[in-house]
Amino acid sequence: MDGTMILEWLIKSLILILTMTVGFAYVTLYERKLLARIQVRIGPNRAGPFGVLQPVADGIKLIFKEELTPTNADKLIFILAPVLTVIPALIIGAVVPWGTEVSIFGRVVKLYLADINIGVLYLMAVTSISVYGLALAGWSSNNKYATLGGLRAMAQMISYELALGFAMIVPVMMAGSMSLVDIVESQKSIWFAVVQPLAFVIYFIAALAEINRSPFDMPEAEQELTAGYHTEYSGMKFALFFMAEYIKMIAISMIGASLFLGGYRGPFIDLYPALGPLYLFIKVVVILFVIIWIRATLPRIRYDRLMQFGWKILFPLALLNVFITAVVLVWAGG
Repeated sequence: MDGTMILEWLIKSLILILTMTVGFAYVTLYERKLLARIQVRIGPNRAGPFGVLQPVADGIKLIFKEELTPTNADKLIFILAPVLTVIPALIIGAVVPWGTEVSIFGRVVKLYLADINIGVLYLMAVTSISVYGLALAGWSSNNKYATLGGLRAMAQMISYELALGFAMIVPVMMAGSMSLVDIVESQKSIWFAVVQPLAFVIYFIAALAEINRSPFDMPEAEQELTAGYHTEYSGMKFALFFMAEYIKMIAISMIGASLFLGGYRGPFIDLYPALGPLYLFIKVVVILFVIIWIRATLPRIRYDRLMQFGWKILFPLALLNVFITAVVLVWAGG
């Protein structure tokens, strides 16, 4: 392994982390502008031209806000919980390809950080880690509302991970590989979302529940839990939870686009490989639009119905879809 290879990995890692962190800031602006448009109001328009500096203003405000720690909180876990939530969100994109290969200064550079043969398994493992951050944040706060929020988050994420996992297995079965690069390349002729619309819908619904987005934002239901697991958090520690949620939105959009919508593939991609990141970006923006649209449209559902929907409808449906897909693939292959 030469120094050039290590330098390339470092640059790609920095690009990925900067894309996620800057993307988080501007997804908040995208959401606020879009919600304002849907709800027929103005939205942020004061900080910078058309409000484009609003995320910067919000960041500066949060930096200077006072940080409070409850007297009887478990201080070490209280501080570590936001970090434990945001790190998995940042590293989840390591196996998502942005494109194929491009030539930069005479050197062929692959447009992804890592292509591992268990890429989908890596995604499932990393997404499972963030549940600890939410549960520990609620427990360490020594607050009943926060504890209930943490318990809700843990139960909800574990429940919907099963359906999410079975939905992600379908593209793996169809591509015959767990590598996301292979899965994207398998969609040269047709997207898996066209062949497997049910798996895509199940993935999308389960992913919304995984990142606690409306209408599944039960762990932070302000009417019931006064914000849930992050009730006692303020300043930059609160900002980390905020950051984790929006980075996870970007991550599940990238993963969904790669598994079901052809990822970086699009017209003329074989002739112009540099178009790959642009195609992936467009697909991510469209998925984010739908996520925000759902928030503006659907009310929060009751918690018992949320759990019933996950266990009694989504999970059996995902399992049945995997079974039927396996039978069809074996029959077609035989």
